[in-house]
Amino acid sequence: MTATLPDTDGWIPALYRRRKWLWLVPAVPAVVTTLLIMVILPPDQTLDNVVDWAFKLCPFVFAVATVALFPRTKWGPALIVLAVFVYMSYLDTELIMRIQAFARNAATDEDAFQPVYQFELFIVTFIVLFGLMAYRLGGGRTANVLKTGIAAILVVISGANDLTFWALNDVWAAGTKPTELKWASHMIVFLGGPPSVPVAVMFMLVHLVLAAIVVALPVGRWVDRALGLT
Repeated sequence: MTATLPDTDGWIPALYRRRKWLWLVPAVPAVVTTLLIMVILPPDQTLDNVVDWAFKLCPFVFAVATVALFPRTKWGPALIVLAVFVYMSYLDTELIMRIQAFARNAATDEDAFQPVYQFELFIVTFIVLFGLMAYRLGGGRTANVLKTGIAAILVVISGANDLTFWALNDVWAAGTKPTELKWASHMIVFLGGPPSVPVAVMFMLVHLVLAAIVVALPVGRWVDRALGLT
């Protein structure tokens, strides 16, 4: 059911009146930056600075906004099935092929893991967006999808996977678990150096708390108030 919008001024009502095509605004930079990172620029596992971090993250942010603004349609089930087909027909196979290439070249190419890492991050993004798209097409309003997506981004960049990698991995070149997470460059650019395990845990907890706060925000109520619906 579409709400009848009162005659109100402001940027939120103005955007609401153009909501049918508004999703294209973030969709274009999402596609462009994704092509830059995945196709044009060479794979790079290490983030050099905060600007590099923001650039690598911006396709994810733009894509979340795109899904949140995507119009609900009767073709929702077909779109979800199409996404599953894309995963099974391309993403799954491409990841396996990159892993096989890494196995062949690891001994002679020190950068052989870069394409695997790059594509693994792409798949993580795809999975998050898949869930958000299912939520949106299933009836989720833009405000709720958007805050869910932002919270999901915070969880992705929290470093939870870096900590589980440290905790569960029992194969280390030095023979023992390292005391610092030297591979977690997304933490390093903010902390100024490789985090110790306790610092990485705190880094993760801060992001998880922020994610919980975002989920709890009454964004829908704020939007309704701005639209004059309450």
